[in-house]
Amino acid sequence: MIIMRDKFYKYIEQLQDRITERLKSLDGTASFSQDIWERKEGGGGRTRVIENGSVFEKGGVNISAVYGDLPEAMQNYFNVQDCDFFACGISLVLHPKNPMVPTVHANFRYFEMYNRQGKVIDQWFGGGQDLTPYYLFEEDVKHFHAVSKQACDPFGENLYADYKANCDRYFWNSHREEARGVGGLFFDYLKPTSMRSLDKIYDFVTHVGDSFLEAYVPIVERRKDIEYSKKQRNWQEIRRGRYVEFNLVHDKGTLFGLKTNGRIESILMSLPPHVQWQYNYHPEPDSEEEKLVQVLGEPKEWA
Repeated sequence: MIIMRDKFYKYIEQLQDRITERLKSLDGTASFSQDIWERKEGGGGRTRVIENGSVFEKGGVNISAVYGDLPEAMQNYFNVQDCDFFACGISLVLHPKNPMVPTVHANFRYFEMYNRQGKVIDQWFGGGQDLTPYYLFEEDVKHFHAVSKQACDPFGENLYADYKANCDRYFWNSHREEARGVGGLFFDYLKPTSMRSLDKIYDFVTHVGDSFLEAYVPIVERRKDIEYSKKQRNWQEIRRGRYVEFNLVHDKGTLFGLKTNGRIESILMSLPPHVQWQYNYHPEPDSEEEKLVQVLGEPKEWA
């Protein structure tokens, strides 16, 4: 009998290899450095980071598997007591150098909880992928959403619409009243039911994971060699500030990592290297920068 936690961890190991090899080739200059780390309470991970490349200014593709006593803060969050847990997943964020190329994020994870006798009392999958552009190329956004929809459709005709709406709700900077980006997919707490087995959920999650390179790489190839100005680079860094705000204020994955004594360097890998916060900054009326902001003010259908 194949244990799901082992099966999924093997998958994310292979997915990390595929993604980092393709991105290394795409960049053409920089390589991924690798850092193997251990968590003293149980488990560890394999962090891969690319920096100062021709295409990618900073990016990380990380996998981890951690386990042990469920911290008290998380017991309160899940409304359980005296539980152990296991969690594994792959998480990636890529911050390109060229402001015409969007930042991208993806995450695919599996979670189990156990009673003190070691029996599984809960288990679920979660994940998704989303795009954060600095300049709006509708062709790119439609491509990203079309690939995401194609990954969902074999598993249910309503899945894309549901998980796209989840993404729009989740990646929302409520203190700014704007989206972090142009969305994608977000799903969580996918648990087995009488209508959907855990193996079927695994098939869906891995199908979306396999779609990531197809969704993102063609966009990078189209935009990475476009010339850009200092003003456009300045706008990219201002918008990156909104990305940082979301990750530190709202993101549940960041908060989970901090509350389970995760590895700080890996958790904060998602933050870009150069960011600006200019006081009360607003783009010029009718500019390409304002065009992006207008789109971020209300979710839009792309596929």
